[in-house]
Amino acid sequence: MADEDGDGPLSRLADEMEAVQLKAGTELLGHVGAMVDERRVRVRELRFLVKCLCEALRDALRVAESRGGRLGVGE
Repeated sequence: MADEDGDGPLSRLADEMEAVQLKAGTELLGHVGAMVDERRVRVRELRFLVKCLCEALRDALRVAESRGGRLGVGE
């Protein structure tokens, strides 16, 4: 059940999921920094890293789009 004021159970669940996704992206950035500084990183590791970064970016964009929609941005 959607709620207009953003205070209902569905909105709270969405907020919690967004917080988890953004935290995971932040943690991933920490790993990226360490790997970039590492001189001997395997191609397979870099590919996995790029895949994870793409997923984190997709999540962050989804969060931004969702929040923008709730705020009426772009209307």
